[in-house]
Amino acid sequence: MKNQASLQETKQHGALRFPFNIYPCTIPGDFPQVALHWHENMELVFVKRGEGIIQVGTENYPAQMGDIFIFVPGTLHALRQAGYQTMEYENIIFDLELLGGTDDLCEEKYLLPLQSGRLPLPEHLTKGDPSYRRAAACLREIEEVNRTRFSGYELIIKADLLHFLAVLIQEEKSRLPAETADTLRLKTILQWLSAHYTEALRVEDAAEVCSFSSSHFMRWFRQMTGQSFIAFLNDYRLNLAADALRTTDDSILAIATQCGFANLSYFNRAFKAHFQMTPRAYRKR
Repeated sequence: MKNQASLQETKQHGALRFPFNIYPCTIPGDFPQVALHWHENMELVFVKRGEGIIQVGTENYPAQMGDIFIFVPGTLHALRQAGYQTMEYENIIFDLELLGGTDDLCEEKYLLPLQSGRLPLPEHLTKGDPSYRRAAACLREIEEVNRTRFSGYELIIKADLLHFLAVLIQEEKSRLPAETADTLRLKTILQWLSAHYTEALRVEDAAEVCSFSSSHFMRWFRQMTGQSFIAFLNDYRLNLAADALRTTDDSILAIATQCGFANLSYFNRAFKAHFQMTPRAYRKR
């Protein structure tokens, strides 16, 4: 099975020479959650219907129809279901390199500082924010142009993304805080988990990575993620297993073992509780 465990996502989005894509997504329709991760792309989430919970860094926000979330490169983020609610959203991902060129003033003044975290942006826009209307108009045009893809559509997408960033830069409030010791520590533990998830991990092992006592680590991890470490680990393994069921022909026993489950019966029960169907039914759907 391909190792997809790194919580730093490295997937190529869009074409190599036009690194941009839009993904319509539904939680829990497409997947029960998007686990905590980060990447070097810009990512925008535009909530179209329903409600959910979106984590940015160590903050959890209720997400409602019309909300816009902005994840600059390197930002830890996760998307989860709120109770039994469904959330439909557009996921817009692009490389900042798309918007600038060599020796370009905009790249030097805005894009490189964004890439390195030196230029903060609002992380969340709602309909009550002064810049919301202009920002949402940019995203709606991007969606429509990407759908029709008439001649020259790439130019309009690029122009709208630049306009969108200019609107955000002008926004005075809700700026991203600098990366804290807690977010750095959380990235460390997530990287450790992604390298060792196939092993029999204990809370004590994770606590040692952070130089915490077990009791302090358990409280801290729940505060950072909203889950216990064991629940987070199980969800992480189950999501990897679901991906393997969709994309490989490996046996269910092999997938369970490769994802860190030593007992097939336990894996089947946990998978059914998480996805409301057996692994076999999930593969056939």
